[in-house]
Amino acid sequence: MRQRVAVLGSTGSIGRQTVEILGAHPELFETICLTACSNWQLLAQQARALEPDSVVIACKEFWEPLQEALSDLPVKVFAGEDAVAAAGAAGNVDVTVNALVGYSGLLPTVRAIEAGKKVALANKESLVVAGELVMRLAHLHRVPVVPIDSEHSAILQCLVGESSPLRRVILTASGGALRDVPLPELRSVSAAQALAHPNWSMGPKITIDSATLVNKGFEVVEAHWLFRLPPEKIDVLLHPQSVIHSMVEFEDGALKAQLGLPDMHVPISYALSFPERLSTPCPPFPWADFPSLTFSEVDQIRYPALGLTRDCLLAGGTALCTLNAANEVAVADFLAGRIGFLDIVETIRRTLDRAENIPNPSLEDYIHCNTESRKIAQL
Repeated sequence: MRQRVAVLGSTGSIGRQTVEILGAHPELFETICLTACSNWQLLAQQARALEPDSVVIACKEFWEPLQEALSDLPVKVFAGEDAVAAAGAAGNVDVTVNALVGYSGLLPTVRAIEAGKKVALANKESLVVAGELVMRLAHLHRVPVVPIDSEHSAILQCLVGESSPLRRVILTASGGALRDVPLPELRSVSAAQALAHPNWSMGPKITIDSATLVNKGFEVVEAHWLFRLPPEKIDVLLHPQSVIHSMVEFEDGALKAQLGLPDMHVPISYALSFPERLSTPCPPFPWADFPSLTFSEVDQIRYPALGLTRDCLLAGGTALCTLNAANEVAVADFLAGRIGFLDIVETIRRTLDRAENIPNPSLEDYIHCNTESRKIAQL
């Protein structure tokens, strides 16, 4: 029987690759719904290729051109953020791929879990902002949350078939586009410099998060919730080649690593088909192109955001919700040229100092915290 799939954020980097995989395996997957924020032209193209039951455009002003573009197809067209969340929780969906960017992915994750859907999760902010709530709901509704992030997919692949206790997991980080820029020059780097990632092709927000290492801090949080690991058992190493995606070290000293080219087709297809594997267009690994793999400790002076994220994880409550909100505001400001690169972390620090940390938060508390933290970050 084919799995019925909804892809939230189908026009983004992860979403586009997910659509490719769904299109390559029509015998395994039936596309029920595709959603996008504003790129209605690409959404219309994807709908023509996969013929879903429905599509959703979050920005309501694009409903009319999307409707007109698909008027000759039996595809229902909806609009609005509420419709995006409803798409992943629809009764005829088996698997919800959440490829949305940022805080906007939280409510769709919650709604899909409450509806009993398997969640293939690329939206790391769902776990960063409200990991305790999300995983508690997943346990309550007996819903699998399967990671799409390459690092957590790597950990999952290393753990399959294992029952022995872990000593630690090791997340690898490329260091981002500014890894080799001298520290004094970081204050004046441009958005174009920070977006020129040496290994990965990603959306602008996650590429900037890679440059600050906010992204890796978020992945520490994800690993904590997905694999029920205490923070002290989650390490991070710089690995410029991005070939080893993560490693697992067991109590007997044995290490397992998952290796591959920096390409998201593998973790996406694995999340969709877990525990089986699908064929993908990835070529055989070119070992001769990588005569050496190197590693180094993270420079906490160059990358202070990693320590800030760990501190917020230990603080609990809504601290990580505040950090995420401040980071989203600051990254948008940096990309728009309103602040400098180093101001991103300074905005996060200032917001954390001023925002209230609410203990044992409910979903409503997270919503309130996100709103208030954004106001503080924009001051």
